[in-house]
Amino acid sequence: MLDSKLKKLLQFYSNYVKSMTSRMVGCEKIIERLFIALMLGGNILLEGPPGVGKTTMVKTFADYFSLSYSRIQFTPDLMPLDIIGSNILQQAEGGARSFEFYKGPLFANIVLGDEINRATPKTQSAFLEAMEEKRVTFLGKEYPLPDPFMVIATQNPIELEGTYPLPEAQIDRFLMKLFFLYPDFSTLRQIVKTNEFPLPVPEAHPASPQTKSTIQQELRELEREMIVLDDIRNFITRLVVSTHPDHTTTAAIKQFVLYGASPRAGIYLLRAAKWRALLDNRVNVSFEDVEELAFDVLNHRIILNFDAESQSIDTAALIRAILHDLKLRFRLNR
Repeated sequence: MLDSKLKKLLQFYSNYVKSMTSRMVGCEKIIERLFIALMLGGNILLEGPPGVGKTTMVKTFADYFSLSYSRIQFTPDLMPLDIIGSNILQQAEGGARSFEFYKGPLFANIVLGDEINRATPKTQSAFLEAMEEKRVTFLGKEYPLPDPFMVIATQNPIELEGTYPLPEAQIDRFLMKLFFLYPDFSTLRQIVKTNEFPLPVPEAHPASPQTKSTIQQELRELEREMIVLDDIRNFITRLVVSTHPDHTTTAAIKQFVLYGASPRAGIYLLRAAKWRALLDNRVNVSFEDVEELAFDVLNHRIILNFDAESQSIDTAALIRAILHDLKLRFRLNR
């Protein structure tokens, strides 16, 4: 039974990668992470300069799965009701009037929050709360968001004037923070060639009518059947704990980190590692799965102090240092 489900997942994923890479060049890693996030019901924070294809990727992603899609352009004057929705006075044929809740752009399966750091903290808070709770409360009444529901928020690292950086507690709600880097020469050449002429409208995936139920009911069940050794759980736990300066033996963490990752990071890292193993045709999680995903899950959850910023220390170097020390110590303990 497990073999047949895994075979179905791998075929499904192979078709997905083939479709996405035919339209998005040089983004294989991000394409994989988006699939994992959708399976987990997690959200993605995507950072990159303008014009590299972030919006196009998210739209293509939603189109492939035949999921409803909406894009919210965040600006300083955007209000919470602009994204959540509000009551509108409606008049019936008999003349009776009543208020009816009009759902805002947040009510879609895939929601792109473009340049989320341009919105005010009040609007960010409303958006991120709905993202976490999977529902909206308006005038005491709850409105569930669609299932599946996934937020992909983007940030522009170049223009920082007039922006409102996400608070640490809010940014922790994202499963991963991914970096959409500027392409190198060969990749850019392929992008130019691919987009020389307008791209045709993609055909609906043959399995699109069944896509939602497949994701929810069949493929997601595989996560529960994965084999995870206690050594893997211990490794993840030690990795998360080691990001805290008061609970680590890594000198760089003690010197440069103000706050470490939350328990949510350990939960997400274990679940994401399960899906990476599945996509690699394995039913057991390996240490390599954890190491491969560690940066994406942890980088936005490690808060650096002033010394780190003044010396241009980045989280990637710190995570590498933790993994290096932890692997040595872990092998000794085994």
